[in-house]
Amino acid sequence: MHDQAFPVPDNEEERLCALAEYNILDTAPTDGFDRLTSLASRVFDVPIVLISLVSRDRQFFKSRVGLDVCETSREVSFCAHAIAQEDILLVPDALNDQRFVSNPLVLSEPFIRFYAGKTLVAPGGYKLGTICLIDNKPRHDFSDEDRKNLSAIADLVMDQMENRRLEHGKNVSQARFENIAATSPDAIICLNGEGIITFWNKAAEVMFGYQSINILNQSCDALLPSNWRRRFYAELERLNAGMSSSFEGQTILLEGVHKDGSEFPAEISLSSWKDGGRSSLGAIVRDITDRQNNEKRLLRLATRDALTDLPNRGAWRKSLVEALVDEQPVTILLLDLDSFKEVNDTLGHSAGDTVLKEVARRLEAICSDAIISARLGGDEFVALLPGNDARVAILYAERLLKSISSPYEYGERQIEIGVSIGISLGPMHGITSEELLGSADLAMYKAKANGKGSYVLFIPALREVAEARRAFEQELKLAFEKGEFELFYQPQIDISTNQLTGAEALIRWNHPTRGLLTPASFIDVLSKKPSAAAVGEWILRKACETAVEWIKTIPDFRISVNLFEAQIRSDRLHLEVEKILADTGLPAHCLELELVENILISSDKSTVHLLHKLRNLGVGLAFDDYGTGFASLSLLKRFPVTRLKIDRSFVRDVESDPEDAAVVKAIIYLGESFGMEVIAEGVEDEAQLNFLRQNKCAEAQGYLISRPIPANDLAAQFGLKS
Repeated sequence: MHDQAFPVPDNEEERLCALAEYNILDTAPTDGFDRLTSLASRVFDVPIVLISLVSRDRQFFKSRVGLDVCETSREVSFCAHAIAQEDILLVPDALNDQRFVSNPLVLSEPFIRFYAGKTLVAPGGYKLGTICLIDNKPRHDFSDEDRKNLSAIADLVMDQMENRRLEHGKNVSQARFENIAATSPDAIICLNGEGIITFWNKAAEVMFGYQSINILNQSCDALLPSNWRRRFYAELERLNAGMSSSFEGQTILLEGVHKDGSEFPAEISLSSWKDGGRSSLGAIVRDITDRQNNEKRLLRLATRDALTDLPNRGAWRKSLVEALVDEQPVTILLLDLDSFKEVNDTLGHSAGDTVLKEVARRLEAICSDAIISARLGGDEFVALLPGNDARVAILYAERLLKSISSPYEYGERQIEIGVSIGISLGPMHGITSEELLGSADLAMYKAKANGKGSYVLFIPALREVAEARRAFEQELKLAFEKGEFELFYQPQIDISTNQLTGAEALIRWNHPTRGLLTPASFIDVLSKKPSAAAVGEWILRKACETAVEWIKTIPDFRISVNLFEAQIRSDRLHLEVEKILADTGLPAHCLELELVENILISSDKSTVHLLHKLRNLGVGLAFDDYGTGFASLSLLKRFPVTRLKIDRSFVRDVESDPEDAAVVKAIIYLGESFGMEVIAEGVEDEAQLNFLRQNKCAEAQGYLISRPIPANDLAAQFGLKS
């Protein structure tokens, strides 16, 4: 038994001895290893890749991408766990793994959440360390193909390791060298000054096909391609004349020859020495057929999109940068598919994949003379065309619109999508890759805003609008930090008695130069910002603090608070609500949370679970703007909603539009049938209120009753204690 905090292999001492043979700990970075970690980072799209060698009490990083330190203690090492098992160690989320949840590398830099480590296994079976992939975001989709690719890179790392071991072996005793040679997967061959073979290890037998008894003391001619023999013997003459070989210390790539005459790609390292005054030559030969095949496959993965086989984002950026460096006039066509999410949601990802592959084919067919066509990710594609003629660019865009909008066959179904295209021309619209692609991006979003299924050629005004939007977003961020937000409250009444029953809390922005702004000016932008959840929590707390005073006058007073989608997506909302109710002393039944339709339609099981947790607290849940979208009746069964809010768009013409009147009556009926309360928004005149009263709608809010007003004004108007 071991008392260490990390697992220790049973053959630990032998493993450490095997590691020492490589003479690699604490050595400087080398190109061969660094090339492999860089390749792995691109193939797997991870920020951190390490070649970790596990010593007695630490792990040393022979190569690293995305990490500053060159070693850590073995006690905190994920790799110490990896070498204790046979297969790849896969940790989808370290925070959900008891072995690592309190690990300092998880709780602080580099904040490891995902880890995949493939062991580096020496020829004797000893596990020396790992090549590992690390991300600071969880990953739950490491496929069999990913495992295969990581294993292939581990094999390439061991190739480099073996080169290191054999190079080190040249400088040790003959007995030690022969021991290393016996366990090496590489062919090790010794020759005298005449090219006669004097040493031949087991790996050489396997590689070339000759038994030692049949090849020792024979010429090496049979091992060399005919076009290389003359040069080889010239090198021997140099050695015999007391000169050094021109290949000394180099790795040579050439073809080796099997016993049956077939050739294979080989990597050969040569060294020479004097033995009793006579020249001798040593050759380490590696069959690199598998390595070349793996490297080609992995390099392709690093530059190609796995689904469509188009070049990927990295390859695209490289081509764009090269074109701009060469000052070529170019055109960018940036494509974003319209309604593609609905394909995945309704027909599944297999259907979506079919569409994406066909889009790639159509893109290449239309843009056959492109410098490069690529998939940037998701449903976003791009083409880089030579030349910058706007008329030509528009012609391509029109052809792409027509082609990509044509139906797609999937089984017996036909799938229809659209595409929005942004066009930018270089160098007029940007002299760097970021500027030029950014211009196309702005044009593409303008095409989306125009109603999709269209193209837009970039104009400078688009950037001006974007810059103004960014400035506004920065103002909005500072508004929360500076306390420029405040809450107004719109009263809600019982229609039958005209008594106050509650109020809806509505945010306002006291802008330093533009005055008091209503949510219409900023709520869409705010809801998409990272601060949305924090602002939502502030609104919730402030509204509850205010309402707890008003329930002294009206014990069942209800405060309604709108939720941001970011709050719903958080798994902490029910805990925040519970804490705010406890901190403020507001009874749970006096709080109602309002949910908009799009949140419920796009929700998953976790959202349903969250809403049930909120209902279990006693909090009310209102379905805001009901009837304006695509919500089905099934949502009323699926979600624990307690109130339906009739949208103002139906109330506005309820007296003159029979269809609006029918919708309002239907919602009131649904509420009664499902045991839900109903409140109408946007009530502006007595006729609307009378219609609602006649049709037994329970409550109302709107300008007829009161505009949204500050808390003190509402308290004064309705005689509430504050």
